[in-house]
Amino acid sequence: MNVTSASRAEPQSGRAAAASSGSRILVWDAPVRVFHWLMALSFAGAYLTAESERWRLLHVTLGYTMAGLVVFRLLWGLLGTRYARFASFVRGPAAAARYVGSLVRGQPEHHTGHNPAGALAIVALLALGAAVTLTGWMNYNELAGEWVEEVHELAGNLMLAVVLVHVAGVVVGSWAHHENLARAMVTGHKLGRPDEAIRSAWRSVAVLMLVAVLGFWTWQWQTAPAGGALDGGAAVSDRHDRGHDGDQDDD
Repeated sequence: MNVTSASRAEPQSGRAAAASSGSRILVWDAPVRVFHWLMALSFAGAYLTAESERWRLLHVTLGYTMAGLVVFRLLWGLLGTRYARFASFVRGPAAAARYVGSLVRGQPEHHTGHNPAGALAIVALLALGAAVTLTGWMNYNELAGEWVEEVHELAGNLMLAVVLVHVAGVVVGSWAHHENLARAMVTGHKLGRPDEAIRSAWRSVAVLMLVAVLGFWTWQWQTAPAGGALDGGAAVSDRHDRGHDGDQDDD
């Protein structure tokens, strides 16, 4: 792997030169792209099913998936390709403010990888993803009081807010840089110089990720309580109801 950091900022002239040349290079490896879309799918599905007992098993399954994805991204941020590594794009609030200022002035800094503002969103999403899944697991297994459920809900809402800001940033960045950043996270290619491209997409790692996730989903479905894989919450609800009935009988 090429471990050289290349997410540095370039002046407007450098960005314009890259845009005019039309040179598209491989920037995002396959594991980063698969992680991105699986994380988006898992969070959206978990958030939409959070209030439904009927879809409880799906909610829990997607929560566990998010936890696994967060762990993977942390490891890949240390061991992955140059633009996947945290060292290449995490620059702190000052760099993020400078980047936002360049957008306001109409002279956006060009970053081959993540820009500093996007980097803050990624760090926030990983931290909130860890908080959401940990508190969700604690709440599901009744390891603490009602405060855990409240923290779980708060973390989920904060994560949604960060997601919306991130999406808005992608839209603004795409317009400012004259480049479809969302499409780049699908194809892996962005504008840049040939010497900045990563050497390998590491598709084998991405395939292993998909196999692991799909295997976990299949296992969850097959081991679901009788009555359907999506009715797992009914069994949890019945267990809770029986517990409450037992408490009343004791009284």
